[in-house]
Amino acid sequence: MNTEGIHHVTAVAGDPSENVRFYTDVLGLRLVKRTVNFDDTHTYHLYYGDETGSPGTALTFFPFGEGRPGRSGRGQAVATAFAVPEGSLDYWRERLESHGVTVDDVETRFGADVLPFADGDGQPLELVESESAVDPWADGPVPVDAAVRGFHGVTLQSARPDATGRVLELLGLERTAETADRVRYVAPGDRATVVDLLTRESPRGRPGVGTVHHVAFRVPDAETQMAWRETLSEAGQHVTPQKDRQYFQSIYFREPGGVLFEIATDGPGFTADESVESLGSELKLPSWLEDDREEIRAHLPPLDAVTEEAAD
Repeated sequence: MNTEGIHHVTAVAGDPSENVRFYTDVLGLRLVKRTVNFDDTHTYHLYYGDETGSPGTALTFFPFGEGRPGRSGRGQAVATAFAVPEGSLDYWRERLESHGVTVDDVETRFGADVLPFADGDGQPLELVESESAVDPWADGPVPVDAAVRGFHGVTLQSARPDATGRVLELLGLERTAETADRVRYVAPGDRATVVDLLTRESPRGRPGVGTVHHVAFRVPDAETQMAWRETLSEAGQHVTPQKDRQYFQSIYFREPGGVLFEIATDGPGFTADESVESLGSELKLPSWLEDDREEIRAHLPPLDAVTEEAAD
C-alpha cells in the first residue's frame, strides 16, 4: 500500500477574521468550509483550498483568538509549501509586500525556486515554482496564471529524523534526494507529494498560534484506512480509532520524531452538505451538534471578512 500524498494540513491561528482575510484576499484561496472544532465547539474550524477543497489543497485552521503564540521547531511541521506556476514568484513578491507581508529571499531547493514568508500569526509558508495537477480557483482575486495550485508539500523538523524517515517510507514515500541538512521524500500521487525532513538541530517546538497542528496523508476510502491502521499498529505506532470528521474519516498517530500524522479519506468531501456554489458561506455543523447550534453560534466571533448567514 501507498498513501497518495498530503490530504490536508491543519494549523493554529489567532484572530479568525484576519485569518480569513489573509488566506482569501491575499493568497487567493477559497474558504470552502466554515465549521467548528469538534473537540472545542467554541472555536471555528476553517478550511481553505481550490474551488472544492479537493484533497491536496486544503489548509485548515483552528483560530483560537488571543491564544498563546507557538514556536516552530522539533516535533512539528515547520513550513507549508504551495505550488505556483513557473515564473510567478516576482508577481507573488510584489503582491505579498503590497499587503504588508515580510518576504524572504528566493531560495533554490532541489532545482526549484522557493519564496519563504509568513502570515500575520508567524505561520511559516512557502511558494514553490512546481508542476501540479490542481487547477487554481478561477474566481479568486489572483490571476489564474499565477494562482496557487494546491500544496507542493511540507517540511518536518523531527526529533528523530531517521525514525521519521522510516515512517514516511512505510507510508509509501520514496527517499529521492538530500542535502547537508534536508532529505526529500516523495509520494506517488499527482499533487502535494513532497515531504522534506530537516536533519539539523533546532529547539523543541511549542504548540500555539502560528504553528502546524498536524499533517494528513491521503487514502481513497475507509476500508483502505483501516488496513493502514492495522499496518501502522503492527509497526509499533499507537493509532487512534477511526474518527468521523464529517467530510472525511480520520485516524491519527504521533510518529517517533514527535510530529502528529493523520490518515484521511478522500471522501465524502466538502460538497457533502453544501453545493459547490455555496461552499463556505454559512456555519455547518454535524448532526450530533445541531441541537446546540444557537449556543455554539453565540460563542463564536463574527467573521468580518465574509458575509455572515443567519442560522436556519
